[in-house]
Amino acid sequence: MKFERRFTREGQGPYEGITWEQRVSEIRNPNGKLVFHMDAIVVPSSWSQIATDIIAQKYFRKAGVSAETENAWVAMVPAAQAALAAPSQKPGSEHDARQVFHRLAHTWCLWGDRAGYFDSDGDRRAFYDELCYMLAHQIAAPNSPQWFNTGLNAVYGIEGPPQGHYYVDPATDEVVKSESAYARPQPHACFILDIKDDLVNEGGIMDLVTREARLFKYGSGTGTNFSKIRAARENLSGGGVSSGLLSFLKIADRSAAAVKSGGTTRRAAKMVILDADHPDIEPFVTWKAEEEYKVACLSAGSAVLRRYADAMKQAVDGFGDGSGKAFSFAENGALRKAVKEALAAGIPSAWIHQVLSMYRQSGEIVDLPQYDTAWESEAYNTVSGQSSNNSVRVDNAFMKAVAEDGEWELKARTTGAVMKTIKARRLWDRIARSAWQCADPGLQYHSTVNEWHTCLADGEIKASNPCSEYMFLDDTACNLASLNLLSFYDADSGNFDDEGYRHAIRLWTTVLEISVVMAQFPSKEIARRSYDYRTLGLGYANLGSLMMVMGLAYDSDEGRAVAAALSAILTGEAYAQSARMAEAWGTFERYAPNAENMLRVVRNHRRAAYDAKSEEYEGLTITPAGLREWACPGNLVAAARESWDEALKLGQKHGYRNAQVTAIAPTGTIGLLMDCDTTGVEPDFALVKFKKLAGGGYFKIINSSVPPALGALGYDALSIDAILRYALGAGTLEGAPTLSLQSLREKGL
Repeated sequence: MKFERRFTREGQGPYEGITWEQRVSEIRNPNGKLVFHMDAIVVPSSWSQIATDIIAQKYFRKAGVSAETENAWVAMVPAAQAALAAPSQKPGSEHDARQVFHRLAHTWCLWGDRAGYFDSDGDRRAFYDELCYMLAHQIAAPNSPQWFNTGLNAVYGIEGPPQGHYYVDPATDEVVKSESAYARPQPHACFILDIKDDLVNEGGIMDLVTREARLFKYGSGTGTNFSKIRAARENLSGGGVSSGLLSFLKIADRSAAAVKSGGTTRRAAKMVILDADHPDIEPFVTWKAEEEYKVACLSAGSAVLRRYADAMKQAVDGFGDGSGKAFSFAENGALRKAVKEALAAGIPSAWIHQVLSMYRQSGEIVDLPQYDTAWESEAYNTVSGQSSNNSVRVDNAFMKAVAEDGEWELKARTTGAVMKTIKARRLWDRIARSAWQCADPGLQYHSTVNEWHTCLADGEIKASNPCSEYMFLDDTACNLASLNLLSFYDADSGNFDDEGYRHAIRLWTTVLEISVVMAQFPSKEIARRSYDYRTLGLGYANLGSLMMVMGLAYDSDEGRAVAAALSAILTGEAYAQSARMAEAWGTFERYAPNAENMLRVVRNHRRAAYDAKSEEYEGLTITPAGLREWACPGNLVAAARESWDEALKLGQKHGYRNAQVTAIAPTGTIGLLMDCDTTGVEPDFALVKFKKLAGGGYFKIINSSVPPALGALGYDALSIDAILRYALGAGTLEGAPTLSLQSLREKGL
């Protein structure tokens, strides 16, 4: 396949014009305690210190980089672009961003070359240069497992014993067990795992815990629909009754909490999903809210216990003569009063006795920790449900029952018999209340999801990955990458570079496809199905910042139209590229039986791009909002329609290489790496934010999109400078000089 250059020129290398500099990365907690330190880090001078800290702490390989291989990247660039190249001050560790860029891009080129994805050496080199350029300029970034794993063997020769992974050998089309931990990386971030209603056999509950641990170890996340597991009080084959779903969810939760994801400080990520008709749905819905209440009790209770312990200690110390009479209730009225108040407050008498005995014997009161509500605190470590996002799977029938205040049946998993009938609105209210209390559970709309399912012939979609951007069949995986939308926008001219955006989409769709070729997977089933469907997840980040810089209200018709157009271009161009790849290398294995469904979905997407009438759509219960030309820059609408025209025309002729191509991920860590002020699709919620890192440390993040946003709204340079100086000191725009908040509110900003 031919790969064009847009950002680079042949013979100049990917880093033309970039100034590189050495920096120190130091991350501390608010109390000043040092969490991470690294010297002589080499990054582009345009990068913020936060982006520097992210690549240093999270993504630099810290062991196994030999002196012979650490400068392998130098051979790929002109001598002038290798400035500052020097051995790492910490032997075995990466320290230069160009090492990581090369590790990724070289490995993608290597596996793409092996699979015959390049027509010539020139195409391969153009592919390499364009990707390194985009990484260095923070235009795009793959998901974290790529940064963790890709290229450790291909570039540095790092080896390790097999960890129970599998892959499909393209020469034989057979599933093969991996013989190395690193020869094939685990680049996929998102997995959906099936589970059987079985305790210890393959595919069952305990086997799922093992498969999850294998994923978490290499930085990936997973989701599972647990609705097959029988509920509490359902009969077991041995004659007893089941202990219920939640007892097993708690086991898996503790396992996930014990694994350092990707071998770093990042926590494991998992999604737990339950159908709304499961008999254990009510305790599932309130599970995390109740655990949050326990944390509040632990925090408040430990403070109360400490207060009463101190009161009793003061009563003893205040008795004066230091004799044993100080501990006598008959002699020491102050102690008697303190104990009575503690008992009246519900303090256990056994605990009071222990405290007084300890103080009498040793003169000290020890081992009385004060708990707090920090998310990495001992209080949260004590309760369950903290390692997962929870979601309830609802269908149209449930929503109809809620709307009509109807009855809702909860059905046994083994027999299908109705175990309990409740009011649908009662369950709905519990979901809403729990989500208000602790942000869980979320909702997944089963009927709508499957109406847009490209492979419905092979079964329904029942689950998602941890953040719900990837929804597909069980035992499949998706690897992600995100494009920084703001990097395609010229604030001076007000133009969005739709051609550059589409070029980047084509390249990164190919990167994700190559990542399927090189990947290994945590089970035979996932290896087989991921290879057969080849699902991808290209997305974008920084939409909120783009809205600000364009001077558009996030919650406005114009803002929604721009977001819709950018999303349409993303998915349409990615499907068009998938069809081009299908022409060159064939469709995904299960395309033929699903061609009718997939083309129907593509046709519906194209209709939305053209804002078609509701009656023109095929098989949809809910009509999507179409792309409206009047509310959006014309070049974006034209680009979106052209992309979907190509996607349908090429797909009808060649089919598609991938069953899915796009997903808008949260882009938390990689968003910071790209210096995005906002994440995937969310608006910003504050001008100054503090992000607490897994493993310790804080970042203070100041939104850099405010100056161009004010410029887009018509403020002059002097006014912008005055507003900024005020906002940086006050942390708010409220009361800023020359700023009319009333006019901003009228614009919806």
